[in-house]
Amino acid sequence: MVASPHTEKFAARLRMLKDRSGRGYDRLGKDAGVSGSSLHRYCSGLSVPVDYRVVHAFAKVCGADSEELRELHRLWALADTDRDAPAPAAAVPEDAAVPKDVAVPEDITPPQTGRTRRFRVPDKLSPRAAVLAAAVVVVLVAGFVWLPGSAPDGAASASGDRVLDSPACKTVSMGQHDACVREVQTLLARAKGKLAVDGDFGPETLRRVTAFQVLAGLPATNVVDDATKKALYAQRVSMTTWPQDRVAKRIREVFTEDPGTAVAVARCASFLDPLYVLPNTNGSRNWGVFQISDARLRDLDGTPLRAFDPDWNIRAAHRLWSVRHDFHDWPSCEAALKSTPSGTPSSTPKSTP
Repeated sequence: MVASPHTEKFAARLRMLKDRSGRGYDRLGKDAGVSGSSLHRYCSGLSVPVDYRVVHAFAKVCGADSEELRELHRLWALADTDRDAPAPAAAVPEDAAVPKDVAVPEDITPPQTGRTRRFRVPDKLSPRAAVLAAAVVVVLVAGFVWLPGSAPDGAASASGDRVLDSPACKTVSMGQHDACVREVQTLLARAKGKLAVDGDFGPETLRRVTAFQVLAGLPATNVVDDATKKALYAQRVSMTTWPQDRVAKRIREVFTEDPGTAVAVARCASFLDPLYVLPNTNGSRNWGVFQISDARLRDLDGTPLRAFDPDWNIRAAHRLWSVRHDFHDWPSCEAALKSTPSGTPSSTPKSTP
C-alpha cells in the first residue's frame, strides 16, 4: 500500500506523539481504548482510523495540547478524504537526462531490415529553426496556462470575474488547495464568515461552507456546488453572529444552576462559536454552541438553522440538562472537565451523541 501525502503527514504526527510519550503501542492502546496493533498501523501510515474519537483518545494519553489536537484533527480529516483515492502515478524525475542520440523506429512504412534511424540533436540551431522553436515554446506555454486548474490566484474565468464559474472550479471540496478554494474563502469572509483565506480546503473551511449553506437555505452537501456558488456571489447571506463573551454571558443566565460548568462544556464543544459544525462518522452532524446532534434536534423539534441561533441552542441544551440535571449529553466534554484541575477543557470540540 502506498500512503497518500496526507496520510503520511498524519502518520508522522502520530509517531511524534507516540515517541514523545515514551510508551509502547500496547500500553498506549490500552489507555486509549484501541488495540496496539491498530495503533501501529495508524502510526505506520498503513491505515487511517474511521472514527476521529480514536485519534483524539490516543493524542490525549500522549499529552497533546489544544493546538496539537486542532492540527491533528485537520490532518486526520485530510487523510480521511484520501481513503478511497487511487494511488498516484509514478512521476518522471524533472532532472532526467535526455540523450542527444535517440533511436527512433522506422515509422509509416513497415521496417524491412529491422534497422533504426538515428537522429542527432544539433548543438546549434539555424536562425530559421530557432524562430520556429521559439514559436512552439510560446504555443506550448499558452496551452499550459489555460489548462483547467492551472489558473493563478485571482484569475478571472471565461465568463468574467467570477472565478468559480470557470471549468477549473467545477467542484470545490475537501482537500483541494488552489485558486478556487481561495475564491470560496474570500466570498465567505465577505459574508462575515470567520476563517483564514489560505487556499486550503480543510475542516475549518468545510465548517464555514456548511454553515453558509444552511443559512442560505441550501442542502449541506459538503461541497461547493452550483447553488452554493450562486449564493456566495449573490452576497445576500450574512454569517454575523454573537461574539464569545455574549455567548458565555447568555449561558450563565440560562444555566443558573451550574453556570461555570455549562460555559466550560460549551467551550469544549464549540469554542463558543454559534456557527460551529462538526461531522460524525455516521454522516450526521452536530450544530451550534452546544453541538446538538441531528438526533437531538429531532427530539427538540429543531433544525440546523434554529441550532445556529445561539439563544435557541443554549435554551435547548438546558432542556437536555434538565432531564437528569447533569451534562450526560456531552460525555466527552464532561470527562475532559474531570481530567483538568482548572475545570477548563484543553481539548478540541467533541461529537455529541
